[in-house]
Amino acid sequence: MYFKDQFGPELVIKVWNPKLGMEGFLVIDNTVLGPGKGGIRMTPNVTVDEVFRLARTMTFKNALAEIPFGGAKAGIVWPPFAKASGGKRGDLGQLKKEYIQSFAKAISLLTPKKYIAGPDVNTGEMEMQYFAEATGKWNSATGKPSNYCMRVFGKPGEICGIPHEFGSTGFGVAHSTAVAVELKGLDVKNITVAIHGFGNVGTFTYKYLTDMGAKVVAVADSSSAIFDKKGFEKETFDQWIKEGKKLKDYPQGEKVNTEDFWGLAVDVLIPASVTDVINKTNYQKIRAKIIVEAANIPVNEEIEEELYKKGILIVPDFVANAGGVISSYAEYRGYNPKRMFDAVEKKIKKATRTVLQESLKTNKNPRKVALEIAKKRISV
Repeated sequence: MYFKDQFGPELVIKVWNPKLGMEGFLVIDNTVLGPGKGGIRMTPNVTVDEVFRLARTMTFKNALAEIPFGGAKAGIVWPPFAKASGGKRGDLGQLKKEYIQSFAKAISLLTPKKYIAGPDVNTGEMEMQYFAEATGKWNSATGKPSNYCMRVFGKPGEICGIPHEFGSTGFGVAHSTAVAVELKGLDVKNITVAIHGFGNVGTFTYKYLTDMGAKVVAVADSSSAIFDKKGFEKETFDQWIKEGKKLKDYPQGEKVNTEDFWGLAVDVLIPASVTDVINKTNYQKIRAKIIVEAANIPVNEEIEEELYKKGILIVPDFVANAGGVISSYAEYRGYNPKRMFDAVEKKIKKATRTVLQESLKTNKNPRKVALEIAKKRISV
């Protein structure tokens, strides 16, 4: 059950459309710094408690990144076997659009002053366009398609969407990793990396880290995990990613099972898949010097503390993966993609350095340090 404290939540809203069978939740946790910002996830088992947990993370993430957004999150229950009913709704894409737009209309009065939507699990750029169309407010959602634009009175040209498909989160994770590596006394060009989770965030993290000269030697997706101590052949592997193929069919490297993946002797481990992927069954096998949390809540705080006590330098999720929400702020302000990437790099580097330097100085868990900084900013 979600709890109440001095930070929030300010609003917990439940939406039900009996005609569609659409059930949704919106938690606006804290708006001290600005309108609540957080994505909409569409999963079969999403609950208001899960949404609250994520909204609270957004509150601290935005405070730490020093952007004028508060914390919020939304969820829509998307049936696992959702089927459209004949010609009226058409295919699943049409049904999904109706779910999104029904939810958007129900909470429209709160956008964008209290809540700004964004992509999350099972929602992307088109869902954000549907949301904005339903509210009639271009800035009620971010992460919209790059060709979805509007003219602003008194300004030349148009401002356009900046979809998360541009890779802002993975870009930020890569730069956060580079700062952690430097503070650990290592050279990014000489490190080995393992990435668990190879969707949008994992693939872009791979891309930007290899561009920096790091050697990614192990990757895993839902189908398989592969290891190559020499690193993956760039041209072949990049094409594999571009075509969206599963790792189980990749012809090079050594297939490893899940248990062995966590025990690989790498410098940096990047969990970029799902919540609690590092858990009681595998955390004791980890041999990495650094963990950079690209996924949201990839490990619970108790296990994270145990890993910290082992001497592993950990970059918490709401520090490392803030690139997506910084991109959202850039879109909200009408920045172009180049200016967005510049903002992500600058803010991610600053936040990571601030947290880790204080952690090393005081011998405190980086998560505790980051939370103290974020809470202080919200309490001002």
